[in-house]
Amino acid sequence: MTPIRVLIADDQAMFREALHLLLSAPDDIAVVGEAADGQQAIERCATLHPDVVVMDVRMPTVDGIEATRQIMAASGGDADDRRPRVLVLTTFDVDEHVYAALHAGAAGFILKDASAAALADAVRVVAAGDAMLAPSVTRRLIAQFARMGAPHAPLRSIAGLTVRETEVLALIAQGQSNVEIADQLSLSPETIKTHVGRILYKLGRRDRTQAAIFAWEHGVVQR
Repeated sequence: MTPIRVLIADDQAMFREALHLLLSAPDDIAVVGEAADGQQAIERCATLHPDVVVMDVRMPTVDGIEATRQIMAASGGDADDRRPRVLVLTTFDVDEHVYAALHAGAAGFILKDASAAALADAVRVVAAGDAMLAPSVTRRLIAQFARMGAPHAPLRSIAGLTVRETEVLALIAQGQSNVEIADQLSLSPETIKTHVGRILYKLGRRDRTQAAIFAWEHGVVQR
């Protein structure tokens, strides 16, 4: 199996080194580079072509949110492009920057005090195309949308989805995996995977996280 190529972006050298050591331990993950700020992360993504960028939010020169936005835009294209997946590092799970990072194109986030095993698992999850969002966190993000008064688009915006696809989208937005959704809807994981692919295609979204954001913004998820 080809190892997952990871780029680490954090302005604290000691923390970068710690992450490098932790992520170099598993056989299925390879750290291919480091960046001390968002600008370096953008430049090194262009040359190193990592599968996953472990990105700090607060960095000098260019912060993690803007770096994520530029990385997503620079490699742009369709759902089969080779843009890296961005896993955001944050100190608090209620960090006000989490939403902005996800909206910029991040695939998910993980707390800086997570265990080595949790960090490696998070890298694997986003590399596989899933969203790294715990249900407890999605509930808080949905509540944040309510406080912000995020406008709901007309229902015709999701008219292209079938009833079943809308059900699956709502469960994606609640942080559930394909296996969990399959169990809840009494369907096979393979069927759910097919539904997810159709949802992403119809909504023009690259991954589950972006589909979840769409669901929150359009009132598909019930608080």
